[in-house]
Amino acid sequence: MRRLTYVASAAALLFTVGACSDSDPTADPEPTGSPATSSAPASTPPSSPTTSPTEPAGPGLPEGGTADAPAPVTPEDALLDWQPVPGPVRDSVTRNGSGWSLTVTRSGGNYSLDGPTGSSGGVSSGTRVSDALIDDDWAVVVLQDKAEQRPSSAEVTDLATGKSFTIDGRSDVPTTTGGTWALGDDRVLYATYGPGRAYCLASLDLATQKSTLGWCAEKRHGFNGAHITPAGDALQSFDDSAPACRTLVSVSGDQATPFEGVPDCSGWDGQVTDDGAVWSVIPKENQVENAHLYARVGDGYYDLGPGTSGTLTWCGGASYFVRDPQREGDPAALMRWSADDGLAVVYESPGGQAFLGDPRCGGSTMTVTALAEDGDEQVTAALS
Repeated sequence: MRRLTYVASAAALLFTVGACSDSDPTADPEPTGSPATSSAPASTPPSSPTTSPTEPAGPGLPEGGTADAPAPVTPEDALLDWQPVPGPVRDSVTRNGSGWSLTVTRSGGNYSLDGPTGSSGGVSSGTRVSDALIDDDWAVVVLQDKAEQRPSSAEVTDLATGKSFTIDGRSDVPTTTGGTWALGDDRVLYATYGPGRAYCLASLDLATQKSTLGWCAEKRHGFNGAHITPAGDALQSFDDSAPACRTLVSVSGDQATPFEGVPDCSGWDGQVTDDGAVWSVIPKENQVENAHLYARVGDGYYDLGPGTSGTLTWCGGASYFVRDPQREGDPAALMRWSADDGLAVVYESPGGQAFLGDPRCGGSTMTVTALAEDGDEQVTAALS
């Protein structure tokens, strides 16, 4: 699963800067990596701090606290109408609200996109699916070179017309080997290289198929975990210290602004919202899978409780994250947070020891996979 891959890759930082092969425009030998643990604050390009909104939180929330003493939020039970997804649980399926399903086999060796107007899929020899993203209008399947020597390629499909196009190392703003991918708001974010081989963030307008070069990390710095919400873009930046230092930033154009109220070097996931932000931190650097979630609404800060790193997902106007069992016998849970509705438990796994995979957003639909002693299941629910 992507969460396990993301956490495992955090065990070692491999980020080097070099030159592409002049003889092969698709060659991209530099590996990219994810940070492991923290030491000193990562630097970001100069930018002007944003002014926090001052709108009050929703009626169900307590008064917000401070960054040092956030107000704890008690979750309510609001289980969604989850329905079984046909097919083997071992395959990862993401469904959307317009009848499409994007399926990736357990090995990542094959995928299929199936919907009202037809099916497509397959995989090129020597590649595997690294990311499979779908919303109500678009599907993006990212293929990674197994040898990690060539840039990734992404097959983008317009679900309304069935037409597709490719983003790869020969695109106007080329892809890199690996790197973060995000889909939302009719855009795709992906990693690229800019002037001087700087590691940069590219944004592709899906309707026009035009890419633009955005913010670039400083020399020997990197980033991962890009998120798109209607309020803006965010990612986790990190430096090349040993151990590495992580900083959550919002990104606009070529500027990056650190999240307010996040302790130095401890952030992991981050999303920008209309009224603030949502993020996770790692309390113990030797247990990077265990995170703690927080939110800011205007000037008020909230403690959302424990969660699992790498699982923060924006879907249907709210933030979702996984909470692994906190005590023996507890279920794994999918949590939802919004400033309007507060914190809620929207899914619980079957009984016994359980593991919940990354929540998979399909625009207006969520799909989750649970591996549990009392039975594995893959289920989906409409969010509207």
